[in-house]
Amino acid sequence: MTQQRLLKGGRVVDPANGRDGVFDVLIDGDRIAEVGSNLPADGAEIIDVPAGLIVCPGLIDMHVHLREPGQEHKETVATGVAAAVAGGFTAVACMPNTRPVNDNAGVTQLILQKAREAGLARVYPIGAVSRGQQGEELADIAELRAAGCVAVTDDGLPVATAILARRALEYTSMFNMPLIEHCEDQTLKGDGVAHEGPVAASLGLRGIPGVAEAITAGRDILLAEMTGGHVHIAHMSAWTTIEAVRQGKSRGVNVTCEVCPHHFTLTDDLLAAPVAYDTNTKMNPPLREARDRDAMIAGIVDGTVDVIATDHAPHHYDEKNVEFDRAPFGIVGLETAVSITLDTLVRTGLITVSRMVELMSVNPARILRVAGGRLSPGDPADITILAPHLQVTIDKTKSISKSKNTPYHGWSFRGGVAATMVGGKTVYTNPATGMRL
Repeated sequence: MTQQRLLKGGRVVDPANGRDGVFDVLIDGDRIAEVGSNLPADGAEIIDVPAGLIVCPGLIDMHVHLREPGQEHKETVATGVAAAVAGGFTAVACMPNTRPVNDNAGVTQLILQKAREAGLARVYPIGAVSRGQQGEELADIAELRAAGCVAVTDDGLPVATAILARRALEYTSMFNMPLIEHCEDQTLKGDGVAHEGPVAASLGLRGIPGVAEAITAGRDILLAEMTGGHVHIAHMSAWTTIEAVRQGKSRGVNVTCEVCPHHFTLTDDLLAAPVAYDTNTKMNPPLREARDRDAMIAGIVDGTVDVIATDHAPHHYDEKNVEFDRAPFGIVGLETAVSITLDTLVRTGLITVSRMVELMSVNPARILRVAGGRLSPGDPADITILAPHLQVTIDKTKSISKSKNTPYHGWSFRGGVAATMVGGKTVYTNPATGMRL
């Protein structure tokens, strides 16, 4: 007989089922059994949810870099999923720019094996579009799909040519998979390291214009329209890109998009102050101007943006502790995303908790076509419990991720994670919230 657990008295926010109110959630083994008012315990283990906490479908981060195989000094699958559950994520989708590249079933299966051994968050591998991410020859998309990949991308690089992007969209549409695109015209990016604008010019840094992103996004939206394929624009940062997405959606193109917390909270002013040339402010796409940041927020509010994802990109301290030009792009984000989103968007009234759950659970599950995003009988018991009033100060020295490269060290936010459950099993609890699981 399976173990039953009853979460009692929490505010359940489940937008896929139109639910937002105080309900009980009955878990039977690894599945949701029932959600309703005053459910009978019938021998189940009773878990009282403290007042003010929010029970929602498990959050899904559809853009992370777990680095394994080949770059275990930055992160491993095990440390990455430990950071994920501490950040409230019950599932993550990991990018293929490992060493070797995840362009074949062998690498995909290794990642899945490591995830099973860790036994924490679910891991959904994403395969490469091209062999070795060289932009020349399509990877075997059918093989990647059969091995467990849920999407393809050459993330870190754009799909190199329009004809390769066209073929990728044609093939992925056969397997009902999205093509996830890192939008960046390489000829415009050149050897740029920061957003092209007054801040970069004053610091003597080579610039990357926002249109470098928008040009590739526009290309791929047109190709999706032509082929009927699904293109997902990753880590959007420029106002011109969101305009291209908005126009594509208005024409019925199968285009979705994501924005990262750093692109809706920070601007390139951070490159100059309080500490100039801090490599923890170096990311790709780069932090841009206030107009771009405000456009990301507007897109989140008006529904143009489908997903908030982290682009969790761990790097070793020694790799970041060099001159700005030489440092790798990227920051960690799994453990900070919930606090940033709750404080910046929800507490300020820009969006509701329900909209946040859509952005971080419902829509990622829909786009990747994986289980989750709702609390319905028979669904996996993947649950995130949020603490919207918790005071959180980011301390990189306490980060569970193997890498500590964050620009938010020392920042305080209101809102955090109380607990995370995957398949009915408690995989993280935050003692600061009084939650007992």
